Amino acid sequence: MASRAAWALAVLLGALLWTGLPGLPGETAALATSPVAVEARDKEPEGSGYREVVETVEPLPDSGDLKASMRVVTLVPSRGYTPIQVTVHNTGGQPRPVRLSISAQGRRTERSLEVAPRERAVAWLLLPADLQGGTLQMDSPGLDTVAEGFYLDGYRGARVMVLGDVKSFEAATGLGRAPDTTEPLVAARFLEPRTAPRELAAYAGYDAVLVAVPPDQVPADVWAVLESYAVSGGKLVLDQPPANPRLLFPLLQDEKAELSSYGFGFVRQFHECRTRTPGCGFSLWEDTQRSQAVVTPAGPPPRWERHDLLNDGRLPLLTSARAPVGRFMLLIFLFTLAVGPGGWMLARRKGPLAVLIAVPALAVLTSLGLVAWSVLVDGFSVHAARYSFTLLDRERSRAVTVGLNAWYANLAEDGARMPASSVLLAPDDPEDPPRLLDWTNGLVVKNSFLPSRSYREWGEIAVVPSRARLTVRKADGGVRVQNALGAPLRGGTLKLDGHFWALPELADGAEGLATPLDAAPGELLGLAHEPLSRFGDASAPLVQPLENGTFVARLDGRGFTPTAVMDVALDAGLHVVRGQAEEARR
Repeated sequence: MASRAAWALAVLLGALLWTGLPGLPGETAALATSPVAVEARDKEPEGSGYREVVETVEPLPDSGDLKASMRVVTLVPSRGYTPIQVTVHNTGGQPRPVRLSISAQGRRTERSLEVAPRERAVAWLLLPADLQGGTLQMDSPGLDTVAEGFYLDGYRGARVMVLGDVKSFEAATGLGRAPDTTEPLVAARFLEPRTAPRELAAYAGYDAVLVAVPPDQVPADVWAVLESYAVSGGKLVLDQPPANPRLLFPLLQDEKAELSSYGFGFVRQFHECRTRTPGCGFSLWEDTQRSQAVVTPAGPPPRWERHDLLNDGRLPLLTSARAPVGRFMLLIFLFTLAVGPGGWMLARRKGPLAVLIAVPALAVLTSLGLVAWSVLVDGFSVHAARYSFTLLDRERSRAVTVGLNAWYANLAEDGARMPASSVLLAPDDPEDPPRLLDWTNGLVVKNSFLPSRSYREWGEIAVVPSRARLTVRKADGGVRVQNALGAPLRGGTLKLDGHFWALPELADGAEGLATPLDAAPGELLGLAHEPLSRFGDASAPLVQPLENGTFVARLDGRGFTPTAVMDVALDAGLHVVRGQAEEARR
């Protein structure tokens, strides 16, 4: 009897083992469909490993004392600009001025530099990300022009820029190369940290940037650009964080945290992911899946869908960008009546000769009316609507801004200038983009920044010096506020000593009395749906609960981005600013 019971127990255990083995025909349906299993499967990516974008060094033909080479095939970022590395070696004994340029589809990107005798210089040309190749040219006075064509890697998955080599990347993430038949988690581009770009635009388009080398191998000016990349909306990942991260990232709230919000972006430090499964490579992939852009300007619809709406059915942010169809149709209808029935009546009363004189004269008057409407209503100025979110860093006297600008120019506006600490972002599918970009000192847009009688949207990311501030002073049991933000104050909220105060409307430089509030207001932004829909998650840092001494203000004016210096007719605009109030002492 005991032997039969033991035999039955053994058979039962064997059946359980057989049905519980994963991948076998008898796998239990309960395990496959449990909520925990489904949730875990949803979090897992479809691919595995990484795809290395191998960059080859392509030499250009020699030109006298100058030798040059470029690195291709370069990984094109999701948006913005693709940094192209060019190395120039002056083997002669005299300094050489050099102009490097890339021509593609009627557009030109260039940079000028001077190479000292026996010097080897590394220069970066930033090519708009919608271009997949071009022809590199090198010019120097007295020497022949040399040129070389190239193509870029147009991979469309998650794209990561890595400061370091393949070995350090694999040690940091635990990822191996994905087989050709397998979709990778990420595609990686590898740069030498000491020659990495010093412009913010070189990093802003990538889904994440990973520093896979020790901190002392990255120059201080590169660290400054990486900090600007993170605070302006980038996803920065540190494999070997410095001993004191706040020396490089002063806005970190918790220097030991694995993932920290940092301005408009994020900073991740590889700590806990090294000891858990999946590892740090999975965390890197998660970072690439976050909001892909802090600002996404809307482009025009396809040419076969011409109408008043923009791409994806969005509305223009400028009313002047819409043709006054109703008024024009009324004018054309009146012209038709005058030429048709009016011409017939004129011919009966005055004869055919009067019609031959009246019809051309009426056509001229109608054309002059259309021109007069364009001059008197649209004018010759550039019309703009400007919106932005700004974080004021008072201790470092800077403003971190994500901006959106809508433009309409009756006459073409050729140029714009941007510093190296800013990025000018076009829509994903730009129409009639600028034809000449000069990266010698920041970005200078030459020729066709705004075509005539065309509506355009540009996004901007900028980290620029600023002394803007809001000064508060306790007086007579209340709070007096002085507006030193550089623009008219339209309202906002201040938290001081645990109480909330409504900011008054004040002109720039004016002082007023704040109004006490019973609780924090539910709405801090005050932005309409259409401009807000272009900003992605950029509003998240501004709507966080206010800390003591912090304010959120709404401003008129042109905002804090570099294009604010352009002379425009401002049709609309709103700028939301968050910062630490400066408390004045008597």
